Amino acid sequence: MALSASFPTEALAQAQLEAGVPEVEFGARKMFFMLFLMLGPIKILTPFVAITSTCDRRRRWQIATRAIIFSAAALAIAGLLGRTMLENFEISLPVLAMTGGIILFLVALRTVLHQSNSLPDQTPEPGQPPDLRLALTPLAFPTIVTPYGIAAVIVFATLAGGLQAEGLTVAAIVLLILAMDWAAMIFAESILRWIGTSLQVLAVVLGVTQAALGLQIILHSLSMVSW
Repeated sequence: MALSASFPTEALAQAQLEAGVPEVEFGARKMFFMLFLMLGPIKILTPFVAITSTCDRRRRWQIATRAIIFSAAALAIAGLLGRTMLENFEISLPVLAMTGGIILFLVALRTVLHQSNSLPDQTPEPGQPPDLRLALTPLAFPTIVTPYGIAAVIVFATLAGGLQAEGLTVAAIVLLILAMDWAAMIFAESILRWIGTSLQVLAVVLGVTQAALGLQIILHSLSMVSW
């Protein structure tokens, strides 16, 4: 059921069906791949290793766990507030879908053109363990919870509307990606040692695919506006 879910608001979707206008659907699988590039673990590994290079395993676990808790809270608050604001302004479904497509395209393009994401200014001094406050910034913000990631979550939460199943699907996908982020941080050194280069190649492949998907969503949304 989760993989077949789609996220148009109920009233607007019904009106579109009656008028013969094609719907914009964001299935759970498609939304997962969209959010994976924006909130996923590929971009976190190098900064996390740099921040925690002088600490033991217990300290790494504390920093990773706090960063995920902060990230989950921030995304929940942003999703609720952003959805409320967009619904109050009565923004139409095609415009919301186009917004999601533009965000996806720009993020994918950025991923393809700029692969390095290091935080040299945040590297602790030799012999000094990193402060736990680094879990909040720069690890949770803006490394895990990027501004475009927040924007995407707001768009998907708004597209879910008041439908409980769709809203729970959005929340479940975000939590799944955050769980992947936590696991990636715990095993960051091993991941970079064994498949670091492969992950960079995967990021480029995902970026190209999502750039094309973003353009497709934009074109489909434009066809709905001109319908």
